[in-house]
Amino acid sequence: MMSDVRAFTTETWDEDVLRSTKPVLVDFWAEWCAPCRLMAPAIDELAKEFDGRASVGKLNVDDNAAISDRYDIRGIPTVIVFKGSEIREQVVGITSKENLTALLEKHLN
Repeated sequence: MMSDVRAFTTETWDEDVLRSTKPVLVDFWAEWCAPCRLMAPAIDELAKEFDGRASVGKLNVDDNAAISDRYDIRGIPTVIVFKGSEIREQVVGITSKENLTALLEKHLN
């Protein structure tokens, strides 16, 4: 995982995601998930492109089950865009970088 992509955890969730003043894109993933690995380069690119305007990160569902349970994550990859501690967008399954860019841009101020 590249350094531009945040690694969200149960311990940092409230501070990094729910209290963020910027939109936050969270990629719910697991190491064993092949489609998640296919989406990883797009997530890395988004983190660079939106640096300073939005936060982009990943949450490993195996290591942070309390968070994935809280949001009823049943399939991965799942990408959720949060803004103001609320879910604004949610996509389950593999999707394009262009689609993710459009979802995130809708919530920039």
